[in-house]
Amino acid sequence: MITPLIFGLGGQEILLLIVLALLLFGGKKIPELMKGLGKGVKSFKDGLNGREESDPKSGSQER
Repeated sequence: MITPLIFGLGGQEILLLIVLALLLFGGKKIPELMKGLGKGVKSFKDGLNGREESDPKSGSQER
């Protein structure tokens, strides 16, 4: 039995989606989209880390 890779999609379906994305957006636009996505994920992680760091500090200040 072959297990699905991502969200129930096999290798052929993923390849088809990549080809469709290349046709729709072009080769130059895709790296720009991925760069924006990466920046968004990084800022989200930074926001989570900022909250986690502020909680112990505020807890240690309260006596």
